[in-house]
Amino acid sequence: MIYTLRHLTTYRYRRPARFARCAIRLAPSEGEGQTVLSRALAISPEPATRASRRDFFGAEVTSVTVATPHSEFRVEAVSRVAVERGPLPEPESGPAWESVRDRAVAGRGLTPNDPVHFVFPSQRVPLVSAVTDYARESFWPGRSAYGGAFALMARIRSDFRFDSKATTVATPLAEAFALRAGVCQDFTHIMIAGLRGLGLPAAYVSGYLRTIPPPGRPRLRGADASHAWVAVWCGERWIGLDPTNGIGVRDDHIVVARGRDYGDVSPLDGIVTASGAQRLKVEVDVIPEDEGVPAVAAWA
Repeated sequence: MIYTLRHLTTYRYRRPARFARCAIRLAPSEGEGQTVLSRALAISPEPATRASRRDFFGAEVTSVTVATPHSEFRVEAVSRVAVERGPLPEPESGPAWESVRDRAVAGRGLTPNDPVHFVFPSQRVPLVSAVTDYARESFWPGRSAYGGAFALMARIRSDFRFDSKATTVATPLAEAFALRAGVCQDFTHIMIAGLRGLGLPAAYVSGYLRTIPPPGRPRLRGADASHAWVAVWCGERWIGLDPTNGIGVRDDHIVVARGRDYGDVSPLDGIVTASGAQRLKVEVDVIPEDEGVPAVAAWA
């Protein structure tokens, strides 16, 4: 499947900002079934400095500074990416989770893809005993790591309520778990915490998910959203699992970045020198090649 991706972020400031510095992670990644065909990044106002690099885990990061007063800051990323992944393994296949746990902590590799980076607590994913106990119910002795992780994903999908008003980007993991509600970021952090609590490596993956409009209705421009899910080390390979939707990752998921938690993969982060309120608007399009240009959505 070939997709066109468009991600537009707009900040509007009540009073002009005099300076801004930010790091941008919006370019789809290469590998693991993805091929980037083209990409472009437009920034307004024109940055005073602009430089690109790879972060430790391989995501492309564009760092910019804006040194002129501005009341609006816009970042638009447009990419074309081909996605073709192989079939997922049978849920109960692969080595036992205890074996995967022991191999993860005994490993000596320190490359970005090695599981040891993803087995310990991180800033946004502390170990919470209640979350570990919740995850443990899916991992009886001798069960495969993949089988247990797949079952945990399905339970989160069943037990938790998607509610965009229940949490914010700063809501602690333990609070979202107690609420049994939140968004994809919360469900992903909770699943990672449960797996790491058992000693199993799990990474946070950011990207996009293809959505299908209701029957008879056009795809609306800007009405998609960024997404997050879990990559679980199952002893032989990383496997993507999406607890928000209760599905394994195939060709409908497009990877942008991977890290220990959301803090490693935030699409935009940085600082701005300004006073007064600001407004943020994000528009995302995930357009399969066989669909036409989406209709314009009505925005307030």
